[in-house]
Amino acid sequence: MDNRILQACKELIDDAKMSCADLVFKEICLEILSRARNVLTEKQFRTLVTYAAERMREKVPFEIQQELIASR
Repeated sequence: MDNRILQACKELIDDAKMSCADLVFKEICLEILSRARNVLTEKQFRTLVTYAAERMREKVPFEIQQELIASR
């Protein structure tokens, strides 16, 4: 069950990365992490933190950034 929760958290982070501006994405990641802390094991939580940090460092492709800006 915990592995499914971990996978779901990763998918939420991925979805947010593709559909949010950078600042909003980071806020969503923090919210996901704060909630996941209560339900994941320590090891799984560290894995999720590492995953989120890697996704935060990634740059959104220019085309997607333009779509996000245009949709505001």
